[in-house]
Amino acid sequence: MRANFIISEVLNGFRRNVTMTIAMILTTAITLGIFGGGLLVIQMADKSQKIFLDRVEMQFFVNDAVSDADPNCQQAPCSVLRTQIENAPGVGSVTFIDRQEAFEQAKQTFKDNPDIAENIREGTIPASLKVRMSDPDQFGAVLDEFKDRKDLGVDGALDQRELVKRIFSVLDGTRNAAFAVALVLAIAAVLLIANTVQVAAFTRRTEVSIMRLVGATRWYTQLPFLLEAVVAATIGAVLAIGGLFLAKVLFFDNALRDLYGVNILARIGVSDVLFVSPWLILGGILLSGITAYVTLRVYVRE
Repeated sequence: MRANFIISEVLNGFRRNVTMTIAMILTTAITLGIFGGGLLVIQMADKSQKIFLDRVEMQFFVNDAVSDADPNCQQAPCSVLRTQIENAPGVGSVTFIDRQEAFEQAKQTFKDNPDIAENIREGTIPASLKVRMSDPDQFGAVLDEFKDRKDLGVDGALDQRELVKRIFSVLDGTRNAAFAVALVLAIAAVLLIANTVQVAAFTRRTEVSIMRLVGATRWYTQLPFLLEAVVAATIGAVLAIGGLFLAKVLFFDNALRDLYGVNILARIGVSDVLFVSPWLILGGILLSGITAYVTLRVYVRE
């Protein structure tokens, strides 16, 4: 009987405040949807960064004096440098690029920019040792160990991790913007939930007072209002999850198809949305439950 009464009170509350309930559901759905989008961006960035780090390379440039004396890196100190790098922990492969090959690669890189390509002169691009890592976690250690080894002919180093950081700063900015908007909407959702609970309690103040007079506990009389907020937020969370699946199809799959194809960004899959979904439901329940409880304790004292 008590359960039936509480359920009927929740349904009556929805019927009496249908417009505010719909507004609360939609506000909660938008808030959680944007928050979930931020979580998906985080997952994309983490997985994409791992792809980049698995492919990222470093180059140690050989100074001109060593290259002139040993064009093919077969003698000390160039051969010693190459051997030490190959034996360093986490190194997968070391490739020597002589001046001629470096020149041809530079011309190929800038073939679509004639102004730059025409100014590249043969012999001006230094030879280098290109290093691929089998363990990306050792990247920094290897770079720090050899980048200043002038005694072995090192004349500088190229660290592609800085390029990766610049690329993913864009994703970080997108994530931060999504969280900022979600925070503003969360504040709006909290205020809306609080107002909805107050209105619902006010419209049923007479029956609540009667129940209190006949011995009903405060928790028993206030539970329907709390459940109204939680159910509305749960519906909003479900709508937000549906929105994320829709966003995956319309945005992530379509708009980012070209980037997926060249393996620049990691693909967002159904499993990623499913991973985020329970957190959205939990977040909706906590947001609405805590807000409704505090509102009832502060504004509904009888």
